[in-house]
Amino acid sequence: MQTASTNICERMCNKSICDISLLLNILWSTVGGIMTKWKQLGTTATQPRRGRPHKMTEQYQRILKRTVRRIPQLSAELIAKDLQILCGLQISTTVHRELHGMGFHGRASASKLYITKCNAKHQMQ
Repeated sequence: MQTASTNICERMCNKSICDISLLLNILWSTVGGIMTKWKQLGTTATQPRRGRPHKMTEQYQRILKRTVRRIPQLSAELIAKDLQILCGLQISTTVHRELHGMGFHGRASASKLYITKCNAKHQMQ
């Protein structure tokens, strides 16, 4: 695969974005993004991003969600200890924050639905 500098050189030779994408075998939207970045910043290097990176990656978030769905009675502290063993991070408050973000607020088992006598008769038929 060719670099972004080759991409820019091709553009300087009056070739269209579609032609460049066919030559380099990459999507035209990628070529357009590189061109836009070059016009705005004068470089194609990755710029530093703002803010602190997340402690939990998307993979650990999926593991957390899977664990909570599998065993809903577990406390957040126990889940944090399990994740600490897996990923080696101190993430007790992070687990609380992530669970709230995912929509899991209470750590209790699901209650059984109340079925009235009338509804019970209809279900039996």
